[in-house]
Amino acid sequence: MSGHSKWATTKHKKAVIDAKRGKMFAKLIKNVEVAARTGGGDPAGNPTLFDAIQKAKKSSVPNDNIDRAVKRGSGLEAGGADWQTIMYEGYGPNGVAILIECLTDNRNRAATEVRTALTRNGGTFADAGSVSYLFNRKGVVIVPKAGLSEDDLMLAVLDAGAEEINDLGDSFEVVSEPTDLVPVRTSLQEAGIEYDSAESSLVPTMTVPVDEDAARKVFKLIDVLEDCDDVQNIYANFDVSDEVMAAIDA
Repeated sequence: MSGHSKWATTKHKKAVIDAKRGKMFAKLIKNVEVAARTGGGDPAGNPTLFDAIQKAKKSSVPNDNIDRAVKRGSGLEAGGADWQTIMYEGYGPNGVAILIECLTDNRNRAATEVRTALTRNGGTFADAGSVSYLFNRKGVVIVPKAGLSEDDLMLAVLDAGAEEINDLGDSFEVVSEPTDLVPVRTSLQEAGIEYDSAESSLVPTMTVPVDEDAARKVFKLIDVLEDCDDVQNIYANFDVSDEVMAAIDA
């Protein structure tokens, strides 16, 4: 997982200044709208909405756009779509297991887009349940290092329910049960520790090591999937070594 997390973190940083910024903004806004619709428009009483807003702000989404999404989601403003969450399962190159989470107002379009992206890029569409058992739902908080030691971080989050801390290079990944995500986040806030994102995520229970060739193919497939308007999150169980990452970055 560490390889995948490291790659996802690097990708997130690049995405903020990337040409795909508009597409990323749209996904973050959709997250905010759905969170407001599901749990109400008050971030103080809706932790999912609080986290969705924080993530959008950290990715430089304008406050106006965020406010309008909250209003649409909570019914204070017209124009909210009937977003449905659908999880598709598949295999990528090298037998890598992939879960593709879509937020869509058109199931048929989403399924067609995902199937096409997979089959054209060395992947296969899989039946429901054939891949999902390889992942567990976890709370994941990404904390930038910025002079922070692992010991200081552990002191801040251990009593709140953190299960493990992974070193991702420029940042730490704090993993907990999904129910402990809010206590972990609150402990960080109380300790004055900045974090990049806090969200419920799917973490693989076992990983598949990939070489440079396979890693390039997996990254290309994930790039194509992320370009689909309906795709919101992608989870995969590949593990990339630091050497392979360095070769790809070069």
